[in-house]
Amino acid sequence: MSVTVVGIGAEGWPGLGEPARRALEKADVVLGAPRQLALLPTLSAEQVTWPSPLVPALPGLLAEHADRELAVLASGDPTFYGIGSAVLGLDPSAVVLPAPSSAALACARLGWAAQDVEVLSTVGRPLAAVRAALAPRRRLLVLVPDGDAPAALAEALTGWGYGDAELTVLGSLGAPEESRIDGRAASWSRPAGDPLAVVAVTCPAAPHDPLLGRAPGLPDDAYAHDGQLTKAEVRALSVAALRPVPGALLWDVGGGAGSIGIEWMRHHAGCRAVSVEVRDDRAARIRENAAALGVPGLRVVVGRAPEALDGLDAPDAVFVGGGASAPGMLAAVWEALRPGGRLVVNTVTVEGEAALVAFRAAHGGALRRIGVERVAPVGRFGGWRALAGVTQLVARKDAE
Repeated sequence: MSVTVVGIGAEGWPGLGEPARRALEKADVVLGAPRQLALLPTLSAEQVTWPSPLVPALPGLLAEHADRELAVLASGDPTFYGIGSAVLGLDPSAVVLPAPSSAALACARLGWAAQDVEVLSTVGRPLAAVRAALAPRRRLLVLVPDGDAPAALAEALTGWGYGDAELTVLGSLGAPEESRIDGRAASWSRPAGDPLAVVAVTCPAAPHDPLLGRAPGLPDDAYAHDGQLTKAEVRALSVAALRPVPGALLWDVGGGAGSIGIEWMRHHAGCRAVSVEVRDDRAARIRENAAALGVPGLRVVVGRAPEALDGLDAPDAVFVGGGASAPGMLAAVWEALRPGGRLVVNTVTVEGEAALVAFRAAHGGALRRIGVERVAPVGRFGGWRALAGVTQLVARKDAE
């Protein structure tokens, strides 16, 4: 099978280079969305429109046309939030011929330096994911799924304290009917517009935002909780000990309010986490906290560890914030941990300490005691009050 993925812009055939035109002219079959197929002139190839949902059907489509010359149409750059990556995952020999991405065109129209702009997609993704990217004077490009999305984004920005953000909706970039609409989030009143749009966001210099940042150790009151919360000082040390890196998967065992998994994911948009929590009410609260703090992709598994860990993808890091002394807990997470991965366990009980000492004797690692004191009222004055001391194990599994 010969597969060529052709990126096509809103201007259609006139914007294609010679290699892309030749690929389409010699193809036996062209796969694409109706909108993309309509941009082509009359060709000899059979035209096949994408089914919905597309991604699950893609392997069958490629197999069905395995004996034919196949061209796949994609919008702009096929590997930029596009079908090109999925095709390459199934057929690494596929050839990709990109057109300029919507982000590149948007930056060109706005005069923005592309390397200084963060690009996010809300196509098939929760709008709440934009929250974590907001910061004073920050420039964002948000890919949206339909013409109603800019108004929804403006409403969300206003609710997050960014009502003074400047919005520019760029529609049908590259096409003769290309459009531009400017406004502010708080006063946005435009009707639904072009479904093929990119929304540029310029954040205000002084938003009404607590500016939590991405560093671990968010204030305790950033979370809704019932008291089951790793306190800010201990949380900062715990997330730092886990060493989050882009693309890595964390198991947060004993999720509580979800704070460890949330701050792991806030470190970088590519970080992934699963929070395991036995109580339904706390699991619901974890989901609410994750959405409010800009990481709605946090997965929550309701169940009792270690049994609830069965079937989960192997982690790159594990945090155990509760149940260190539960039978089989530390053995289960250590076995599941990928080689080179890190295990961090916190406990406040003597039984938990005993489990950590035994684990260290068998597998190595470092133990430390964390003590935190905060000022609290003492009559009319203030005095130091100690939080419960935490014993922490940090261990790295040897690479095989």
